[in-house]
Amino acid sequence: MPESVHSNALEMRTHAAAAPGSAQPSDMSRRTSRPRTAVPPGACDCHVHVFQPERFSYAPDRTYTPGAAPVEGLDVVRKSLGISRVVLVQPSVYGTDNRCLLSALATLGPDVARGVAVIDPETVSDVTLHELYKAGVRGVRVNLESKGERNSGLALSAISATSERVAPFGLAVQVYADLRLIADIADDIAQLRAPLILDHFGGAKAALGVEQYGFRALTELLRDNAVWVKLSGVYRASQDKPTFSDMRPIAEALIEANSERLVWASDWPHTGGLAERAARQPTDIEPFQQVDDAHVLDLLGEWVGDPARRDRILVDNAAELFDFA
Repeated sequence: MPESVHSNALEMRTHAAAAPGSAQPSDMSRRTSRPRTAVPPGACDCHVHVFQPERFSYAPDRTYTPGAAPVEGLDVVRKSLGISRVVLVQPSVYGTDNRCLLSALATLGPDVARGVAVIDPETVSDVTLHELYKAGVRGVRVNLESKGERNSGLALSAISATSERVAPFGLAVQVYADLRLIADIADDIAQLRAPLILDHFGGAKAALGVEQYGFRALTELLRDNAVWVKLSGVYRASQDKPTFSDMRPIAEALIEANSERLVWASDWPHTGGLAERAARQPTDIEPFQQVDDAHVLDLLGEWVGDPARRDRILVDNAAELFDFA
């Protein structure tokens, strides 16, 4: 598919499997309550997705098929949480076709939204990278975990190539990878030209605790200001649902290491984990996980303790990393 960043200039295609998984904005709003603690102005949810298969077809080689989660549904949830800003992340089902992401960015506008796109560093043009930046994209994603990548050499090659390609354009590199993989290449990624963002608690798992392999390397990267870490996708890392109480030691250790390099995110609309996908065909509609995002947002305050530090994570860190005014 030819690369393009002008979604309104391309023909919209239909996706026959969209109807069974369709969701209206009202459905999305019922998935969350309201936070117990007021959220500061400028708070940002730094990792959300939009799926609009009726307008933008999924990639044929995708590993799963989510239902619809339109930008209107995202906006309902955002406002119910009291969140001012969001960072839209390109999901793997769209591959390098960023049209859905760019359409959502245009709908929400630059005061509300930034984006993290997916590119092929070997083929993407300078013009496209420049236009992505103008559209509100501030990072590109390297998704290693969804592919089950465990080869540290291949992982480092993919991350390094992407970093070299996008650094001159003011873009960060966002990586979703297993914590052990990150630990194995920690010395190398600390030298990357582009800022590096690690998804979903850096890949740490609650069940393995703070002594798990790679966690010390992760906290050292944080202390050295070598990476940013998203406190995101808590349901992916926890085995204690729906309270996620087992994540507290992990979260507190990351906060203690360097709270100025952390951002918070819901990972809305909560696609299923790899384990749940094993029993499905890639074309089967996969239900979204049921997660109370207000509860997850309240957890941040419990983990941090200090309201000022919580507000810095929600507002200032996100504004710095994703270039909000």
